[in-house]
Amino acid sequence: MISGIGLVFPGQGSQSVGMGKALCDAFPLLKHVYDEASSVLGYDAAALCFEGPAEQLNLTEYTQPALLVSSIAALKTLEPAGVKPVAVAGHSLGEYSALVAAGGVSFRDAVGLVQKRGRYMSEAVPPGTGLVAALLGLTSGVVKEVCREASTVGVVAAANFNSPGQVVIAGEKAAVERAIELAKGKGCKKAIPLPVSVPVHTPLMQTAADRLAKDLTVVQWSDLKAPLVNNADAKPISRAGEIQPSLIRQLPSSVLWEETVQAMGKLGVTTFIEVGPGTVLTGLIKRILPDAQLLNVNDPKSLETTLKSVKG
Repeated sequence: MISGIGLVFPGQGSQSVGMGKALCDAFPLLKHVYDEASSVLGYDAAALCFEGPAEQLNLTEYTQPALLVSSIAALKTLEPAGVKPVAVAGHSLGEYSALVAAGGVSFRDAVGLVQKRGRYMSEAVPPGTGLVAALLGLTSGVVKEVCREASTVGVVAAANFNSPGQVVIAGEKAAVERAIELAKGKGCKKAIPLPVSVPVHTPLMQTAADRLAKDLTVVQWSDLKAPLVNNADAKPISRAGEIQPSLIRQLPSSVLWEETVQAMGKLGVTTFIEVGPGTVLTGLIKRILPDAQLLNVNDPKSLETTLKSVKG
């Protein structure tokens, strides 16, 4: 078994109709993961993930539990290999999958929490009033400056520091549009509006964070088996008491993904396994730590490749 493994879990934007189906077909025992989620959610989680419709799957309230259940099902296929991560992390919603993986919260509780989290986020900002865009080719400092200048029009903030030269901004539509305009004047190579209806990781999410805080207090949290490098501070946490405040801060704060990956490297992670739908994080990590070994588990073929690699 190779050492220095870190597990990372995707967030919103990695979902697609059909995700997880090939793994579930290959490993019928995974059906119980979807069944357990369905009993919490009140609808058929497997049907939504495997068949859609895309319009429903892409609604935040449905996207979040769907990604969590798909990621945990993928994780189950890794368990027989006895992978012991040095550290775990997740991108935004993926932080909940990472906490389940590290033993910080039960899968059942996590499903209920992310369903509420998605609902609160959707309700925090009226539909059509927010905008999210990726800015390519600017430094973090320039993006912060652009957001400060554009904030005279409304709320806009750097939501995700994803990788060198890729920062996602979010906020009120007019303010984000103004920030894009300013960014182009400062050498932004490309501004890509993203299909995310909710301007998460901005101060507009404070009301959602306040509502979620109450739900987090009634859930049983445990010390982690492997440290979680958190989104809000890019710092390793491992005590049960650190988890709730970190998750509350996460919603209105930027996702410090670039720093998170660097921190995992400093903890000794040399092989990153992206567990769950898509390979978005793999692409980002390649730009942050070019020498890291990158693996993923989202279908039987990628699982086979990953198992061969980790067994050395």
